[in-house]
Amino acid sequence: MRIICSPIISLMLVICFLATAGCTGTFSPACQPQQGPAVKYTAVSFNATPVRYAPVNGVTLGYREFGSGEPVLMVQGFGATMDNWNETFVSILASKYHVYTYDHRGMGYSSDNNATPTIAGYADDAAGLMAALGYESMHVYGVSMGSSISQQLAIDHPGRVRKLILDSSAYSIRLPETTKLFSEIEAAVAGPATPEGIRKEAQANLVWNGSWDGLSGIKKDVMLVVGTSDDLTPDPVSVRMAGQINGSWLVRFKGLPHVGSHYAPVEYGENALCFLGMDESPLTK
Repeated sequence: MRIICSPIISLMLVICFLATAGCTGTFSPACQPQQGPAVKYTAVSFNATPVRYAPVNGVTLGYREFGSGEPVLMVQGFGATMDNWNETFVSILASKYHVYTYDHRGMGYSSDNNATPTIAGYADDAAGLMAALGYESMHVYGVSMGSSISQQLAIDHPGRVRKLILDSSAYSIRLPETTKLFSEIEAAVAGPATPEGIRKEAQANLVWNGSWDGLSGIKKDVMLVVGTSDDLTPDPVSVRMAGQINGSWLVRFKGLPHVGSHYAPVEYGENALCFLGMDESPLTK
């Protein structure tokens, strides 16, 4: 097993390319640090982009689409909707890819039914949305709880996933490092003012058995992305996950918190483009 930590820009740690999570300072030839101007992109507007709807697994999921090219499905995190993605970040991805954002069932523009909320169920919805949009598979970018859903998607529906980016990840919320996250999830379930969609997402997290046993079976090109100041899904968890997923990439952004794309959207966007744009992983040649 080898791990690559690619430092596309200055916010990132130095590159790692060896059999453990250490660093050698050797750059991956496919992803050199940027020397020239940032990638050119046309800014997208969420408000100006119409919401479309697709029937999926007994509910209707609201989604938006941007750009053109190979499809990328963006899987949002706990308590968030597609309106909460960073517009600059999505704009950069849409400069080269056909980007789809959507709301989980019971959130934002999506409807709900009486099905028991589970992470596997949200993964089934992601797979169903791909089919409803006419795709056999997509690249997948999952963040926070969306990373948990994306892991489950790759495990339960491997044929639906092309390349996989897992941002601000955990393979369980019941880890010593994720105590703060677990407390916030428990509080959301117990809080009398918690909206029902968020309560169901919290319940799904609490009953999730985690993905650890299935990670080693993921045979896709996978990149894990995490900020070194993430206090909800701390970076040692991503390091551990990278060691479990053979041939995965690990990118650690120095000093950034949970969901770093909100704080460094250009750097996160360019990093994603680099990974998605590689024709073949150097680890599988």
